Amino acid sequence: MKIVKDIRKVVLAYSGGLDTSVIIPWIKENYKSEVIAFVANIGQSKNDLNNIKKKAISSGASECYIEDLRKEFIKNYIYPLLQSGSIYENNYLLGTAIARPIIAKKQVELAIKINADALCHGSTGKGNDQIRFESVYISLAPHLKIISPWREWNFKSRIDLIKYLKIKGIKTNYNKKKIYSKDENIFHVSTEGGLLEDVWNSSEKKDIWSLTKDPLESEEKPKYLKIKMLNGYIESIDNKKFSLLESFKKLNKLGSAHGIGRIDFIENRLVGIKSRGCYETPGGTIISKIVQSIDQLVLDRDCLRWKNIIGSEFSYLIYDGKLFTPFGEILKKNIKFFSNFITGTVLIRLYKGNIVVLKRKSINSLYSKKFSTFNDSNFSYKHSDANGFIKLFTMPCLVRSIKKKNIKLKK
Repeated sequence: MKIVKDIRKVVLAYSGGLDTSVIIPWIKENYKSEVIAFVANIGQSKNDLNNIKKKAISSGASECYIEDLRKEFIKNYIYPLLQSGSIYENNYLLGTAIARPIIAKKQVELAIKINADALCHGSTGKGNDQIRFESVYISLAPHLKIISPWREWNFKSRIDLIKYLKIKGIKTNYNKKKIYSKDENIFHVSTEGGLLEDVWNSSEKKDIWSLTKDPLESEEKPKYLKIKMLNGYIESIDNKKFSLLESFKKLNKLGSAHGIGRIDFIENRLVGIKSRGCYETPGGTIISKIVQSIDQLVLDRDCLRWKNIIGSEFSYLIYDGKLFTPFGEILKKNIKFFSNFITGTVLIRLYKGNIVVLKRKSINSLYSKKFSTFNDSNFSYKHSDANGFIKLFTMPCLVRSIKKKNIKLKK
């Protein structure tokens, strides 16, 4: 490994997990530099945040900064994703991918503030996160050096990491039995590795899922919710107003109890490898359904088609870690425009892993019973009006057919 001697201070995106616990002493040993741990509170389990500063310091960090980013994460990152209808490869609500930009951005800001020389993350060389972190680093602070230990060190597995910590005399709770790799925030929980690496292994084992109940074992009584949205954000649930953070917590709790938001998904990673992940996104799945149902009311055909294109493009952009790019800014402006239409009230039913939309209304609704009714109406639309429309709409078909079959039409 080539040692960069002019690195004096490194800011590490620290989670308290096995990888980042090893990175602190490894950087000090190999780079002879000071390590500053940065912890982003984006709604992960309290167990992950308990004593995390003490853990970082005991691993060799000079300091550990913890920043509560939950409100900003929900308002400026999660909601635009949900408002756009972005779902990667028609399955994944991007719970891990959308978290990386805010972590990396705040990490960069801290590095600049304390005059650090380098940035470091604990992502592996096989995954997407290395690209997501480093894309933000380069976009926002190209002058800072980047350290990616998994692409540099000689460790081959997490068993090697456990052995290294033991040699260094650093305590860890990780062992061979903890076979899954998990990522958690206010939006979702992901589970990868272990038994899931064989796609013929069922994901119905209880230790795979951390947040949601098995739909088969979920609440026996359905839950009805009336959710009101204003300009793309939840305003009230069952006529009670909540902050964006509290409403997310509430929907996560209710969705989890009813088995909402589970997927077992084989995805295409950016690096060209297929991987399998189990994702739990209860509150986000509910909000996504609400947005979709209001969109059906308020957007005309061309707008809805264009929004679907934007949502698809935004899902790939987020997955690929390109949020802080010109294309990202263009898409966010489009999403902001469409979010202003997402105002309305929706009644849903949660039951056994399903969300059923029962009622919906909006002041922006383009639906008109007078136009759509099958009953007779003396409104402005007449059945005979379709004659001219169909004749003009099918004109290319008519011309093509005449040319192909050499038919002469009678006048």
